[in-house]
Amino acid sequence: MRVSVFCSSAPNIPQTSLELAFNIGKAIGDQGWDLVWGGGKASMMGEVAKGARSTGAATIGVIPEGLKKVEFEDTDATNMHVVTNMRTRKAKIEDLAEAFIILPGGIGTLEEFFEIWVGRYLKFHHKPIAVCDPTGVYAPLQVAIDHLAAQNFMKAGQAELVSWCSDIPTTIEAIRIK
Repeated sequence: MRVSVFCSSAPNIPQTSLELAFNIGKAIGDQGWDLVWGGGKASMMGEVAKGARSTGAATIGVIPEGLKKVEFEDTDATNMHVVTNMRTRKAKIEDLAEAFIILPGGIGTLEEFFEIWVGRYLKFHHKPIAVCDPTGVYAPLQVAIDHLAAQNFMKAGQAELVSWCSDIPTTIEAIRIK
């Protein structure tokens, strides 16, 4: 199976987040699965790829030409797809991956998360989605989503399409295709 991980490329984030990224990459590889990710070696993006490679997993990157130097293209990737823009990147990642894990991140990570979540709700794909958040970074987001649901801005069945997990084993189990 090929698992996509969406996560931060920001500098100066907590060491615990970098360790989480490495460990989720390692957990993916320990399952005999491969990693699909944004192709960068900065921050959490780089750590998730290192973790996957530490187990011998293939790492399949997708990076826009314009970000090769900004996100520092990971030249150790098993395979790197260089694309023209972010929309093409997201579409290629969605095509390549069979499941999605969301780790802590900023607006780019959130954009990827929401796009893949909406795509699943609209039945453009049926791939599992799990948020791995052991430190509660996304707790305010969960409160906001619950508030939207309570105000009837979310449709029935939308919230159930995402597994919110507080540890790596639960996350791996949540995306396991049965």
